[in-house]
Amino acid sequence: MKVRDSLEQDLCPRFLLPSAPGDLGCTVGPRIAWTMNTPHSGLVDSLNARDISVKIFEDFARSWYWILVALGVALVLSLLFILLLRLVAGPVVLVLIVALLAVLAYGIYHCWEQYRWLRDNGAPSLSEVGFTTNLSAYQSVKETWLAALIILAVLEGILLLLLIFLRQRIRIAIALLTEASRAVGHMMSTMFYPLVTFVLLVICIAYWVTTYVYWAPNTSAPGCETAPVNQTCDPMSRNHSCRGLMCVFQDYSSTGQVQRTLFNLQIYGVLGLFWTVNWVLALGQCVLAGSFASFYWAFHKPQDIPTFPLTAAFIRTLRYHTGSLAFGALILSLVQIARMVLEYIDHKLRGAENALARCIMCCFKCCLWCLEKFIKFLNRNAYIMIAIYGKNFCVSAKNAFMLLMRNVLRVVVLDKITDLLLFFGKLLVVGGVGVLSFFFFSGRIKGLGKDFENPTLNYYWLPIMTSIVGAYVIASGFFSVFGMCVDTLFLCFLEDLERNDGSRERPYYMSKSLLKILGKKNQAPATNKKGKK
Repeated sequence: MKVRDSLEQDLCPRFLLPSAPGDLGCTVGPRIAWTMNTPHSGLVDSLNARDISVKIFEDFARSWYWILVALGVALVLSLLFILLLRLVAGPVVLVLIVALLAVLAYGIYHCWEQYRWLRDNGAPSLSEVGFTTNLSAYQSVKETWLAALIILAVLEGILLLLLIFLRQRIRIAIALLTEASRAVGHMMSTMFYPLVTFVLLVICIAYWVTTYVYWAPNTSAPGCETAPVNQTCDPMSRNHSCRGLMCVFQDYSSTGQVQRTLFNLQIYGVLGLFWTVNWVLALGQCVLAGSFASFYWAFHKPQDIPTFPLTAAFIRTLRYHTGSLAFGALILSLVQIARMVLEYIDHKLRGAENALARCIMCCFKCCLWCLEKFIKFLNRNAYIMIAIYGKNFCVSAKNAFMLLMRNVLRVVVLDKITDLLLFFGKLLVVGGVGVLSFFFFSGRIKGLGKDFENPTLNYYWLPIMTSIVGAYVIASGFFSVFGMCVDTLFLCFLEDLERNDGSRERPYYMSKSLLKILGKKNQAPATNKKGKK
């Protein structure tokens, strides 16, 4: 048999490639000798890409167990950080504030040293350098360091004044953080509610993707065949199989009636996606708010806390507050759709030379961004009021906004301290997992034994990055629950201050530490009643 005949009958391979063993069988070897300026270069690129993908799969197959261990460490660290805040919230906040002051002080000292050195050595002034696009040139200008010194000194002074005049509110914020850690400790199930939110979001996105894929190739109505070419279109002959059939000329482009209808359906689908996603997020916020509110308004803790607070809040929210959550989610979705349209218009106008149009577009985008942030803030607090009092969205949003405006300084102090503390927590969790993963997967930890021996990897940075991203997601989920707890307890605390006076008829529900900070106390109950614990 000739060689040509054997090749045509697929009895022999047309060409051979050097191969290497892999987890999925044989893969392309590391060396392929072809000249890249030949027509075979595209084939070589595809084979090399397949080789890299196989190596990546091998790394995941060899290290998935240790990646799960790293994610478990992130979970444990996040839980420990939140639970230990009841003991160390005050010292941690104090250390972070002192560290911030120390960093600013060092910045002032460094800027002064640079300014003094440049001044003594006759460095050029700002007027001599003038305007230049080379930003590194300004590092040798003494006025640059003087301006930085003044800015840092002003920030240092403002921070010191805030610490002096807002020390009482800082103490209240620390007490609320401690109380939030205590609430989470009594309701550990709330820490895993983000898994429910994640599953619901996956369902919403999967349904939207399925619908979009179904609409994309669908260019005709069900049960209606396209009229054959060179034949007359007669609606009456096929009216029994396709009701309401009309003969419409379809032009030779993508702007026909069917295409316009599909485009409108896709807009409807995008709006539905935003609406359902925002509703799922609102559901999670309202459920968590209802759970933590039941903790605050329990007079005797933990005896008066419901047995299953998370389940009760979930059922109550679905039964009574679905419409209110949908209304708030719709408002937010419309703003997000408007932002998306502006981004599309800005993308189309990016090549335009009209500076005025770009400036107006930038202003619109900035305004809508601020509006979206405000609506998210308002919705979050409205959902808390809905969970507490059960009123509709508009009334709850108005009451929450007015309550926060009457206590705006407390809101700012608590928000910034909470952000600082949670940022430190995320940095601790992600940094700890990242450092441990780096030393383990890079083989820098020796003497662990065969059971804890690090796997042999092609790219050791791949499981490290996977562990870091997973640790960040886990920490964000846990700390989002803790942040919702802090916001809920804060609104309950403000309501407690305004509605109660410490009498027997209207006692305070706040903790003893908050009563002590505020200098308030409850009247002693009657002798036949139990005292507050």
